[in-house]
Amino acid sequence: MPRLLSVEDWTRLHLEAQSAMQRRRQVLPTVYIGMGTCGIAAGAGEIETALRRELDERRLQAEVVAVGCIGMCFKEPLVDIQLPGHPRVTYANVKPDMIPRLVEEHLTQGKILEKAALGQLRTADSENTPLTGLPEYSQLPFYRKQVRVALRNCGIINPEDIKEYIALEGYRALAKALYEMSPDEVIEEVKDSGLRGRGGAGFQTGIKWEFCRRSRNTPKYVICNADEGDPGAFMDRSILEGDPHSVIEGMIIAGYAIGAREGYIYCRAEYPLAIERLRTALAQAREYGLLGQNILGSDFSFDLYVYEGAGAFVCGEETALMASIEGRRGEPRPRPPFPAVSGLWNKPSNVNNVKSYALTPQIVLKGADWFTEIGTPKSPGTAIFALTGQVKHTGLIEVPMGITLREIIYEIGGGIPKKKKFKAVQTGGPLGGCLPQAALDTPVDFDSLVEAGATMGSGGMIVVDQDTCMVEFAKYFLTFASAESCGKCIPCRMGGQRLLEILTRISLGQGKLSDLDEIEHISRNMREASLCALGQLTPGPIMAALRFFRDEYKSHIVDKFCPAGVCQGMFRYEINTLNCAGCGLCVKPCPQDAIRGAKKEPHEIDQIKCIRCGVCYQVCNLDAIEIKPAKVDSVNAEERSL
Repeated sequence: MPRLLSVEDWTRLHLEAQSAMQRRRQVLPTVYIGMGTCGIAAGAGEIETALRRELDERRLQAEVVAVGCIGMCFKEPLVDIQLPGHPRVTYANVKPDMIPRLVEEHLTQGKILEKAALGQLRTADSENTPLTGLPEYSQLPFYRKQVRVALRNCGIINPEDIKEYIALEGYRALAKALYEMSPDEVIEEVKDSGLRGRGGAGFQTGIKWEFCRRSRNTPKYVICNADEGDPGAFMDRSILEGDPHSVIEGMIIAGYAIGAREGYIYCRAEYPLAIERLRTALAQAREYGLLGQNILGSDFSFDLYVYEGAGAFVCGEETALMASIEGRRGEPRPRPPFPAVSGLWNKPSNVNNVKSYALTPQIVLKGADWFTEIGTPKSPGTAIFALTGQVKHTGLIEVPMGITLREIIYEIGGGIPKKKKFKAVQTGGPLGGCLPQAALDTPVDFDSLVEAGATMGSGGMIVVDQDTCMVEFAKYFLTFASAESCGKCIPCRMGGQRLLEILTRISLGQGKLSDLDEIEHISRNMREASLCALGQLTPGPIMAALRFFRDEYKSHIVDKFCPAGVCQGMFRYEINTLNCAGCGLCVKPCPQDAIRGAKKEPHEIDQIKCIRCGVCYQVCNLDAIEIKPAKVDSVNAEERSL
């Protein structure tokens, strides 16, 4: 393939790629398999093997395309079948033994397996032929309130084929920036859009670019922070796996705007698939003249390199990240000077998140006014969340800023499973804060979440139900954050450990009321004296838990009782005889044979035999198993040891 030397070359390739894609799918059936990390973990690799074997045995021709995650992680493995001239039909939770039937009935006979089909996805080449009786993606509860901008291509195109990205107007924004806009005009467009950094801080992206452009020192660097380390977060990974060219295009545009000639994508080594697809995309971009010397025939030259991080959470902080690229230990440094003045190798550097760069091409292409129509005045655009925890529909979502937590959890997420009660939602990852039921109508944007007592963060959202102990919940995040401290500053290094010691005492029933004052004292000093955001925000989860669930902490300390039934030795299970129907459902799974009673008569738990495993509590459908304070005098230490 010759290099693209002009906008006309790009236009020609765009039309050819678009025509070839449509022509190919009008002749051959196409099978799409969700091959992101989540899909592969759910068994998509076995699905692909079974499918190719079935096609070979039947001597059938069909194009098999591996795509990224479309967001419905709770439905993986996902398989889409598109017959010529028809929409894509999505099958969810596919097993290898379903493949022969899918091939026989859908691919061969054109009959949809209605019980297994989830919905239809209409593409540009099938707009006029919708299938009756099968909901479109926009009608599914999971997608109804989503607005996909950064995720627009994830799960739709082959991430390892640059032509599919170009067919959907990929790199058109780059061509527009190079030939229709000056660097200052690009920056003004991004400033007018109000795009705020999606890495968590929410700083104005355009202003950040402007600071870097004004720096007179050279060379300058563009850096992508793909060091996604939050537990339960996979937004950046999914974009790099499903649509790496969108990030590359955004970085090239940023390089043009600030006057850089080189850039780095800092991605943790725990993301091997993302790194592999990213390197494939970079090689293709160079081959087509979209990276390297004289991009698209212009006088602008720029190249990108991947740097693999070792997985230190603190390297998500921009100065620690740059130290790591330089080959030094990943430790934050005081600011100023800021990276825009003195960053990588003491040169002006611009650091943005994966999501910020993925949004940039659409802003340049469609304009700032289009972007500001989405979201809220102070937080325009969309937000991407990894929705996890005790919610029915876990996965990756992209929603307009300003949507409420209730809409995300109950309408997109489907609510809490097993008829459990909602208790809290943690936003902002391990450095964020948890919000209770009373805050469910809080709009999701940078400012509203902070006012409510949480943070936007980079996009992690963890939902917990009534069975979650808020002491243990805060302890989990504190354990993670304190272990990830680089140790450079004493407030973070020692403060995190002291907080963890206090929480551990409380969870063991050894806490004192004065511990709550001590927690607030240590947290206040960590926020004010720590060098970087890791130390400053480490107390976030515990302070939010204390603010909204203080009574639960007091219960652990004063009553020696864990209301959620999590902290061992601080609760017992008891059968409510008014609710118990004597069905015996709890008897068989009990590992200690601790439940006795006649059939259709209220049962009883032998407190000496019971090991508080919670199996009976989980299987009971009548709410007959209740969590009660432990009776220390009835189950003493000697009896427990026997």
